[in-house]
Amino acid sequence: MRFKHILASVLMATSIPLVCAGELPLREQPQFVDAITVFDLWVEQHIAHRGVPGLSIAVVSDQEIVWSKGYGYADLEKKVPATPSTVYRIGSITKLFTSTAILQLRDAGKLQLDDPVSLYLPWFSVPNPFPDAPEITIRQLLTHTSGLSREADFPYWTDHIFPTQVELAESVPEQDAINPPETTYHYSNLGLSLLGEIVTEVSGQPWADYVQANILKPLEMGSSSTAPDEKILQRLATAYMIEGPDGTRGIMEYYTEGAIAPAASIVSTVEDLGCFASLQFRDGPAGGDILKGSTLREMQRVHWVYDSFSGGRGLGFAVTRRDGKTFVGHGGSIGGNVSNLLMVPGEKIAVIVAINADDGSPYTVALQAYNTFAPPILAAVKKPAPAKPEADPSWQRYVGLYSDPWGWEYQVMILGGDLVIYGYDYPPWDDASTGYTELTPVEGSTFRRSDNEMVTFELDENGEVVRIKRNNNYLYPKE
Repeated sequence: MRFKHILASVLMATSIPLVCAGELPLREQPQFVDAITVFDLWVEQHIAHRGVPGLSIAVVSDQEIVWSKGYGYADLEKKVPATPSTVYRIGSITKLFTSTAILQLRDAGKLQLDDPVSLYLPWFSVPNPFPDAPEITIRQLLTHTSGLSREADFPYWTDHIFPTQVELAESVPEQDAINPPETTYHYSNLGLSLLGEIVTEVSGQPWADYVQANILKPLEMGSSSTAPDEKILQRLATAYMIEGPDGTRGIMEYYTEGAIAPAASIVSTVEDLGCFASLQFRDGPAGGDILKGSTLREMQRVHWVYDSFSGGRGLGFAVTRRDGKTFVGHGGSIGGNVSNLLMVPGEKIAVIVAINADDGSPYTVALQAYNTFAPPILAAVKKPAPAKPEADPSWQRYVGLYSDPWGWEYQVMILGGDLVIYGYDYPPWDDASTGYTELTPVEGSTFRRSDNEMVTFELDENGEVVRIKRNNNYLYPKE
């Protein structure tokens, strides 16, 4: 009961309207300090309730990790505390690095996303029970819409004996597709493993070497590896299996993934993954930043919509809508480790969570952290809107009612210092929430609409409006 009273009082304290705290660093601002208090209480109860051994978390705002912490133990027996620098296996978050490698090679002109897989892997010949199905493409592997099975034809998640590249190449022609390409979403470790093979073939480097040299190293992810050596493995959190009825947990021994590595093999820390998250918020040319901004945006937008319309797939990323915001990220689960990378690109906020237990719930923790930390972060980075200048007095000549030959009416008026035009297609007529668009002066009596189309008020010799040219058509003053 005492915990509930403490939590309630802290939540009440943090419900006070947020006020910027001068030049204080974010982590020292009162609202952010309160958020840490709230989250500490929540996560400690969460760990106690679920019996989670250890948890590490990092919160990113744009190019900075603004807060990170470890809870519980990386090793229960030795009482080694979990920290932000604890190394975890990140499982399927590895797929984001393989996808990034593919987009790097695309941007370098070495492949195209709509190229057939067989163009780069001649041995890729999947028996296809769908006679009219098109060839499987790289894009379909990235969006999990290739129609391939979830796994290669080996029981590696049972015996932890993973196929070599040669064995994978020999088995694929014997494994039927289960759906026609690009007809449905079906998650596939096999598909991402094939992308790793394409990286190897196109770059001339093994997938592991390419990703290490071209992504992990430039991002200064020094505690991350595609093929960890003994030094990094010594920092690996002990991997605990699902808690048994008696409260005990078995330990999952470390294993390597062979040809399935591009789907699941990377080890990392939440701090290092914070560097990867910050990359996602950059813009401009690639330079030393791995990918150019337009490519990052391309990866993060939806390329395939789920049948439920609840979200979709980007190029490697999962994309969902929640409370009017777009969330982008990926989860991971492998051998006693679960993790989640959760981002809101529109706010440049990310949360990374890693847990060393199969039955942990990293997405739940990440979402709770986002809900707790996003308000003070957004309040701190919010810049006051610049004061609008007063309307140009000459704009008064444009004010009035206009119509097109079909009888649709448009009102030009001045609102809050802006010249605006109101009408049934500003925005489209079926959206009644806002019916106008601002007109930004360009030159003379020509203005730019908010959708970048031009509007010109054509004047007679007395400076009176004769007609408005818009979209190469005309509106006329209405008497």
